[in-house]
Amino acid sequence: MDKVSYITSEGLKKLVAEVEYLKSVERPRISQAIAEARDKGDLSENAEYDAAKEAQGLLEMKISQLEAKIINSRVIDESKLDFSKVQILSKVKIKNVANGATMTYSIVSETEANLKEFKISVNTPIAQGLMGHKVGDVAEVKVPNGIMKFEIVEIGPIS
Repeated sequence: MDKVSYITSEGLKKLVAEVEYLKSVERPRISQAIAEARDKGDLSENAEYDAAKEAQGLLEMKISQLEAKIINSRVIDESKLDFSKVQILSKVKIKNVANGATMTYSIVSETEANLKEFKISVNTPIAQGLMGHKVGDVAEVKVPNGIMKFEIVEIGPIS
């Protein structure tokens, strides 16, 4: 059984839209490529046919994985979140105790993580180390090269 994943309603909508796109656009496109390759004759030596069949298998696997994520997702009611401590769907401003650098991260589900947007998965070492801490706390976060200390400067909702 797949594990339950907590997600925002926006994140769930994106997953559903991606599945719909794959089913309504990509699946027919690959079926068309298979049909065209089949029309070219001998399938035993037809590289186009083999490639299209492999693409079809990969597409079906991706659709299946996304559907499993959707089934195992639970939408979080953002209005009921408590921002007195760090938790999923918190926006957290932290200060590196060693060098004074500050960073702001949004802690989101694995499916919504995007480092370019400073959205980190709840399963990352940094997010795990910050969970449950309050403003003013110093969290010790175990990272691959040791332990880093971060002061929790601010906690709020993801806007």
